[in-house]
Amino acid sequence: MGGDGKEDRVNDSTDAFDEDRFLAELDAIFSSHRGATDAEPSILQALADAENAGDDAGTLTVLNEAIGFYRSQGRNQDVQWMVQRALELGLRMGITGTDAWTTTLINAATGMRAAGLHDQAEDLYKQALESANATLSPTDRRMAALHNNLSMLYSETGRPRQALAELRAALDILESSSPDPDHDVDIAATHANMALILLDVAAQSSESDEYLRQADHHALTALSLYRAAGAEHESHYASALAAMAQVSYARGLFDDAVAFYGKALALIEECYGTDADSYRVTKQNLEDARLRAGKRTPDDTSSPAPPVQSGDDRRRHDDAAADGPDIPHPTDEVPHATSRVHASSAEPAAEPSAPSSISGLDLSRRYWEAYGKPLLDGRYSRFRDRTAVGLVGHGSECYGFDDDISHDHDFGPGFCLWLTAEDYAVIGADLQHDYEGLPESFMGFGPRVRTPRAQGQGRRVGVFEIGDFFESLTGLREAPSADKPHEWLMLDEPTLAAATNGRVFRDPYGMFSRTRRGFMLMPDDVRLSLISRRLGMMAQSGQYNLPRMLERGDPAGAWLSIGQFVDATSSLVFLLNNPASVGYLPYYKWRFAALRRLSKRMGSVLPQVAAGLEDIMRLSSAACYAGVGFGEGGKGASTSMAAVRKHVEDVCADVASELRREGLSESTETFLEWQRPYVESRITSDSPLLRSLED
Repeated sequence: MGGDGKEDRVNDSTDAFDEDRFLAELDAIFSSHRGATDAEPSILQALADAENAGDDAGTLTVLNEAIGFYRSQGRNQDVQWMVQRALELGLRMGITGTDAWTTTLINAATGMRAAGLHDQAEDLYKQALESANATLSPTDRRMAALHNNLSMLYSETGRPRQALAELRAALDILESSSPDPDHDVDIAATHANMALILLDVAAQSSESDEYLRQADHHALTALSLYRAAGAEHESHYASALAAMAQVSYARGLFDDAVAFYGKALALIEECYGTDADSYRVTKQNLEDARLRAGKRTPDDTSSPAPPVQSGDDRRRHDDAAADGPDIPHPTDEVPHATSRVHASSAEPAAEPSAPSSISGLDLSRRYWEAYGKPLLDGRYSRFRDRTAVGLVGHGSECYGFDDDISHDHDFGPGFCLWLTAEDYAVIGADLQHDYEGLPESFMGFGPRVRTPRAQGQGRRVGVFEIGDFFESLTGLREAPSADKPHEWLMLDEPTLAAATNGRVFRDPYGMFSRTRRGFMLMPDDVRLSLISRRLGMMAQSGQYNLPRMLERGDPAGAWLSIGQFVDATSSLVFLLNNPASVGYLPYYKWRFAALRRLSKRMGSVLPQVAAGLEDIMRLSSAACYAGVGFGEGGKGASTSMAAVRKHVEDVCADVASELRREGLSESTETFLEWQRPYVESRITSDSPLLRSLED
């Protein structure tokens, strides 16, 4: 859970760089409370040593540690730089789909969150969840850390009930996986986090007294667990002390708040010195509590309230345990507002109030939590731990692109239940029957308006056998093996996108996620072959035929050439970013929506290309038809033709540079056809299908 300013660690070992020695030295620095003075020199020296040795794995380990240290010091510019370097290195190493990549995403997201870049952090957390579902077991403690940190993001962006749910998920994982839950400091930290987020919930609830009582219980539990573990001199204990102080303050016990803030401040100074953000915030909170305690009189019965604050100071007291090196910020999130339903209960959770706007994926998850989970926990409890749940497949909501316009067809409450072949034979029909008996409307949405193609065998929600589900999308029950490139080449990218999009809410058995992951992990030889093909089409359509068709005065041919260039380039961008990490290019309708989203993603390559392609398409009317169709009166064709050609060449030059940066070519040639032999030389398979095919 990231103690002592140390991030979750990437377990890639190497002989070239003594990674174990570096980590041991860093541990010793933090254990002796020398982090404020000695950690940075140690990290920077190790970074130089690993890079000089050409040790990518060691470099990635050091970058992950650097993210955690700079985060603890509030040095946000350094955090962003280290995050960028770590993501780029991980992609270049090709570690997507591994534990190391999951860990790097978690650390990067937490660093960006601490830097206040919430949109980028949320995107990275979502990537981390997707990766974690495929690479980690449901009881892996890193899953709890991910839920814990994601809760902080939700809290900081004004979503306390979502934060609380994420914390409950984290606590469930920790308590079920801990060998000694009565002495587990991670469980203690989570209780401290829950105490603070309950204060936020109390502030928004008419039942504030009950939430304050719960907050007090969790804060006391956290302190008790830390003491039982003998961790009263560890920096996380400062988080629990600050949480107890905040709860005391909210309950009007200002003298108690002063005492707890004072102890927290002393421990933060001992661990990190007086320059850390956590020290400054806690010191201010202590002063506020002292002022409040001094003003109280026996006749003062007014409700206590923190000092008036605005802007970034709004959460000052909640930030008392702010992200010091290993002081987790006690606040967390929940992706849905419904309470968790335990296996002993067959009753659905109370339906949450309808929001003004909600994505299809979030609606699906909330519907599952409210009605699907109780159904599975009841009659089908014997199969609960073998059943996967989520929403994957066709439909704009599976890509996250749905909006109000999408609500007129195939939209509404629903989710998928995926069973093994054996389980489907036993309960498939009955479970589908019971699923169809669930409420058709939920949170103001529904019933679903089903188009003909989304009914019967083509239904998008309900109960499915895993192999049948993927066969309905791809024609295959599982992904082809690496030695069958011809089968991979028959699967176009939109098909693969439909099989790997969406979100898996739970998969304790793991079979669905493993099958889905198989389609994500396109063999690198196939990916390189497709990159070569896309380079050929870009050269042929954009660099060669487009100018010739414009010179011939054939606007239709020129416009079609532009279309081919845009299609090939869009595909290439996703292939170079690696589908295992960013997914596949969806079908034409959502192509630019996907490109825009990818261009905003931290660590993505060629982020500028999406805007360049849109410029090309915008100019294409004037270039091909002199703008007549867009009210330009037939003027400006020659200027637009030159502009389109320049944009095409700029995009191709950017691609050539990226090929060199990724080590796929040594050539400086910008006519992309001549880049193909360099890319194909990296293909290790001897299959003739993978080399120099005509497009």
